[in-house]
Amino acid sequence: MKILKYKKKRNGQYDLQLESGDVLSLYEEVILKFELLLKNRIDEKEKEEILLCNQEYDVYYVALRSLKSRFRSVCELRKLLLKKKYPQDYVEKAICKLLEQGYLDDRSFAKAYINEQIITTSKGPRKIETELLSRGVCSSIIDDEILIFTKEEQIPKIKKVANRLIRSNRSRGGVVLRNKIIHDLQTLGYDIAIIDEVLKTIDFGDTKDIAKKEYDKLYRKFSRKYSGRQLEYKIKEKLYQKGLYYED
Repeated sequence: MKILKYKKKRNGQYDLQLESGDVLSLYEEVILKFELLLKNRIDEKEKEEILLCNQEYDVYYVALRSLKSRFRSVCELRKLLLKKKYPQDYVEKAICKLLEQGYLDDRSFAKAYINEQIITTSKGPRKIETELLSRGVCSSIIDDEILIFTKEEQIPKIKKVANRLIRSNRSRGGVVLRNKIIHDLQTLGYDIAIIDEVLKTIDFGDTKDIAKKEYDKLYRKFSRKYSGRQLEYKIKEKLYQKGLYYED
């Protein structure tokens, strides 16, 4: 099969036009490996070998481009490549090559991910650990790298979240509000011991005004249906559920 024409493309690949009408888009490494610039003919068997070799390089370069757009763990990259229906052995070869070249490294990924989460989110260490585990990073690496998220760094974040929750839950108070804050902070991935320590330093404010407003609101609502002691009981029941207490 005669090679009629070579054309170098901007992406570093070459288009080889064959007398059969086929056009092969090949990476430069494949061109050099098969010495195609020196040949004017290839047979069908060699063509298949060339295409298989080119696919192997294709997997590598797709993987490399994906790492340039966003840092990924080994597991994430493997899933991405397999989703594109590349053969598993080619995927593993590409991953091994990228690991050897230093483009792919789970420890560096974990370190960068933790730093980014500390800077840009309110997440605590436990939540970050869970997210890294879901990305296939091994627990020993996570245990080492999460140490950069110190208690001293966690305290101001916990305070900020707690104060925001206090401001946004003006209809709650007492134990109910405190328990909600604890629950939300634990969901964010903070340890209960540090949460308790920080909450002891926070002023939850005077709930009397909040209780008065809630009392008036509930009075208007329930007075249409209840009166006397039953009305008072209903109002106090609802206030208690919100962690509030009010005596007129």
